[in-house]
Amino acid sequence: MAPVFSITNTNRKAFTMVPLSVVIITKNEAEAIVECIAAAKLITDDIIIIDNYSTDETCSIALTEGCRLYQCNWDGYGANKNKGVALARYNWILSIDADEIADLELVLSLHTLKLDDPTMVYDVRFKSYFGKKLIRHGAWGRDHHIRLFNRTRVRWSESNVHETLQLPEGTQMQRLDGFMHHYSVKDRRECYAKALHYARLSAEKYLSNGKRANAVNLYLSPLFGFVKSYILFGGFLDGKEGLAIAQITYKNKWLKYHYLLKLENNLEKDKYLKPKPKQSLAVEYSH
Repeated sequence: MAPVFSITNTNRKAFTMVPLSVVIITKNEAEAIVECIAAAKLITDDIIIIDNYSTDETCSIALTEGCRLYQCNWDGYGANKNKGVALARYNWILSIDADEIADLELVLSLHTLKLDDPTMVYDVRFKSYFGKKLIRHGAWGRDHHIRLFNRTRVRWSESNVHETLQLPEGTQMQRLDGFMHHYSVKDRRECYAKALHYARLSAEKYLSNGKRANAVNLYLSPLFGFVKSYILFGGFLDGKEGLAIAQITYKNKWLKYHYLLKLENNLEKDKYLKPKPKQSLAVEYSH
């Protein structure tokens, strides 16, 4: 999907490069990555692309635009982001996705930073789109994330889904001016497909962390998620897109615990069916 917001016509020569590296992970992002890179080139001279063997024009675009391109296997969101962090020229890292575009106000905000305190991390506000519509309410309308950090103190967790930044004690946070424009999904079908994918990954993560499904998170949690997104956070003000987001939020929360319950049942079944080891005939004698 071609982004609604564009920064490609901004004159790069008017900007002095900031001593930070932009890290982007990709997989078939040719449709969106041009604008993403165009914004990044207003910030830095070091853009690293960690690509999971794209089959579209992603790689050729990245190389044409002067990015450093590395292709590697998919080891999870956090793990692949950390690969890019390790390859960066600078210690300060701006970590973004290929469907995210920094607006001019955010670019200018980044240019004002001294970047002399590695204990500081920087939070970025997001403007998220459902298709070509900007979502102003609901959970999407409140979206913000820490995206700028110093790699000498901070790194990504390496869970398969919902990676987070591991912030040591003493970390300080500052919110930047401007927005990151996020072109999350083209339509309801893509939104549902993503919800399904992330639900499966979340269920696997929950199981490995010892979390268990119960009636509350199977039934009450999805319902509360819908009410919070659509009513409490004003998602209804975004029309049919706001309703679709709330419905898919409900579905995602239910599916996470539905899949978790299935994994638990399979685990119990495997334990029951697994043959018991034969008892040893060895006898220990004592003097």
